[in-house]
Amino acid sequence: MHEVNPMMGLRGVRLGIVYPEITETQFSALFSATAELLKEGKHPILEIMVPLTINSMELKHQKAIADRVHKRIQEKYGINFDYKFGTMIEIPRAALVANKIAEVAEFFSFGTNDLTQMTFGFSRDDVNSIVAKYMEDKIIMADPFNTFDQECVGELVKIGVERGRSQRANLKCGVCGEHGGDPTSVEFFYKTGLNYVSCSPFRVPVARLAAAQAAIKNSK
Repeated sequence: MHEVNPMMGLRGVRLGIVYPEITETQFSALFSATAELLKEGKHPILEIMVPLTINSMELKHQKAIADRVHKRIQEKYGINFDYKFGTMIEIPRAALVANKIAEVAEFFSFGTNDLTQMTFGFSRDDVNSIVAKYMEDKIIMADPFNTFDQECVGELVKIGVERGRSQRANLKCGVCGEHGGDPTSVEFFYKTGLNYVSCSPFRVPVARLAAAQAAIKNSK
């Protein structure tokens, strides 16, 4: 196996559909680890997040594998346990059909790095020189990979949250990406009704402070 298009090629859920034995192995490892921890008296909370989805059929395909493996592992260990099955919204199409995806997914995580790439048509691998010139000439006001583009990418997140929760009212929604550590972006996510942000470890203190400030500012 060799990947020639790492941004938009055979990865994420696509890999699990073309090679279902890969996700079956991953699911088996996750469920086995959960069962073993429960046997040790621990209390693990298992959430499986399938990345890069474009529609609900992909999730149904993978959920069928997960449920089959889940049943097998429970029987093997003689223990019953639940798990949550969700997805990462990283492609504009997924945000637009979020109500259908939420029929299967129990939670969303918006992958803002890839969602930004897909929306702008920029690749993070070679965009630095372009963005620098665009900012210098005031074509764009900020690097969209550092400061979240609220106008368009943000609109997709809003649509995804609204449509997802129209199908599943208690849908947990969050953000995964470097934007989760940017104060301006965190305030936007708070106002949009997201439950959490995730980011690189070194950005966590800033993210926590920004989240607290957003909560105080918007509670008045």
